[in-house]
Amino acid sequence: MHFDLVDLRLYLNVLQAGNITAGASLSHLSLAAASARIRAMESSLGVDFLQRSRRGISPTPAGQALAQHARLLLQQVERMNHDLGEYALGFKGRIRLLCNTTAHTEYLPELLADFVRQHPNISVDQQELTSLRITHALRQDAADIGVISNAVDTRNLQTRPFRDDPLVLVIPLDHPLADYPVLSFSATLSHDYVGLSANSALAVYLEEQALHSGLRMHVRIRAEGFDGVLRMVARGAGLGIVPQATITRWQAPRTFKVVNLSEPWADRKLLLCARSFEQLPAYAAALLEALSVS
Repeated sequence: MHFDLVDLRLYLNVLQAGNITAGASLSHLSLAAASARIRAMESSLGVDFLQRSRRGISPTPAGQALAQHARLLLQQVERMNHDLGEYALGFKGRIRLLCNTTAHTEYLPELLADFVRQHPNISVDQQELTSLRITHALRQDAADIGVISNAVDTRNLQTRPFRDDPLVLVIPLDHPLADYPVLSFSATLSHDYVGLSANSALAVYLEEQALHSGLRMHVRIRAEGFDGVLRMVARGAGLGIVPQATITRWQAPRTFKVVNLSEPWADRKLLLCARSFEQLPAYAAALLEALSVS
């Protein structure tokens, strides 16, 4: 079997156009050349990729499989061309960094800004995911470095400490729970909450913790960040859960109560994580070092 990129693009163009003539035109090939390529692809495996009828062409089951793989391969080639093009512009490396909500919003912005300023030939792709999804991505080599909570399984990965990151409960001053010095998360779940965006890593994590206790969070309204959560809690919209770092950074008058959560998972720590620190590319190792000493 020998297919080249021209073959694959031609095949997808034929499917898109619905006939070989129009697909050949999209591929800038003559009809004879396009037909010969399609026949050669089919004969190389001894299977038909296209069903021909008066109304045009359609893929056979084998043709559907070929189309799926062709799209993936061409997407990878496009990504490769994009990445290599950046090298031509002077980039020496692109780091794939995955992080949870708190790292993304509280700890990394200044650190990453300093890093890219000091390393003008390195770029960073940063994405927010839950800690569990980050560990899955690292094991599949879909990222270079992760910043995760210590609550997830890190078998077959290497870790080192990054930050202490306890989560705390914030309560309106006139709320029935405001007088308690410590509360369990489960004891609060009969009350309304101000949540983060439903797709944020911390929102997903808290929903999972509620389900583990056999309950659900009652999220009446969502905010686009920790500061938004605090402002809404202060106005009495409900309870909120934020990192202690957000409280430390908060500069406005504190018109809400801060209470510790009793569950062990709330007293969490953040870890730097990778498949192998020793096998990181030099540019990713440079970022790891910058985050380790900060």
